[in-house]
Amino acid sequence: MGLKIGITGGIGVGKSVVTRIFKVLGIPTYDADKEAKDIMVKNDAVRDSLISTFGSETYFEDGSLNREWLSRRVFSNSEELKKLNAIVHPAVIKDGEDWAAAQTSIYSVKEAALLFESGSYKSLDFNILVSSPLEVRIERVMERDRVDREEVLRRIGKQMPEKEKEELCDFIIYNDDEHSLIEQVMDLHQRFISK
Repeated sequence: MGLKIGITGGIGVGKSVVTRIFKVLGIPTYDADKEAKDIMVKNDAVRDSLISTFGSETYFEDGSLNREWLSRRVFSNSEELKKLNAIVHPAVIKDGEDWAAAQTSIYSVKEAALLFESGSYKSLDFNILVSSPLEVRIERVMERDRVDREEVLRRIGKQMPEKEKEELCDFIIYNDDEHSLIEQVMDLHQRFISK
């Protein structure tokens, strides 16, 4: 197992784009948000906990997650969201740690929107924050999710403030029109492979 690198950032900053560049370089990548969705369906303990906490409506008859219903329920109620995170985060963190332990490359990358909030950043060697100007983020999310400006601002308002993330990260990648993403990733790549 090599170095474990985390990538995080608020909605619309371009975490996935940065992660894809590392992937193109041949670095194994773990998408915590994608894996969380799989774990909520495939992990029996997580599934049972979600049903006992939120009710049988959490899943459709075919076993798939009733994502829209669950999202509406938890994102309008911070206590319900805490319950969901308390069930899902530990399972995703363990899955990510197991995945990282199985990697044989010089380093691996874990992308997670809630890297700092979940506490999983503590088990990583370095953490990268992807940062973009607010207006750029708003435009990206409006286009991607087909939502209005107010909805994007509401989502951003529920996330950990950028300043707090900056204090916890080791490196910042600026995803704006002034800095080359590829050059920034390559600089970090060279740093990580020479550790």
